[in-house]
Amino acid sequence: MSIEGIDPTAVPSGPGCLECEAAQGWWVHLRRCAECGHVGCCDSSPSQHASKHAKDTGHPFIQSYEPGEDWYWDFRTDEMFSGGPELAPPHSHPADQGVPGPRGRVPADWQSHIH
Repeated sequence: MSIEGIDPTAVPSGPGCLECEAAQGWWVHLRRCAECGHVGCCDSSPSQHASKHAKDTGHPFIQSYEPGEDWYWDFRTDEMFSGGPELAPPHSHPADQGVPGPRGRVPADWQSHIH
């Protein structure tokens, strides 16, 4: 199956949100750009980097980067879907990374910081 805006060969940019890692920040859940592999934090996270990446680049699809999840989100239609092509591994952050994560950087009052 080929879908414009999804590149099954693009590898993830890393185990955590690229921008949060650079700023020593934290996230709630992770999302992976299905076109280039950029890993960003979800819209519940304080910085919402996955959505910002989609807006800045025009890349229309993300996939969950959480263990056991394989759903996609289409930013053009604001709809979730499943059954898209399998992306290059790894398919999620390391299971021992923690949610929210990463461990050691999540504030004790993290729930008061989410959207």
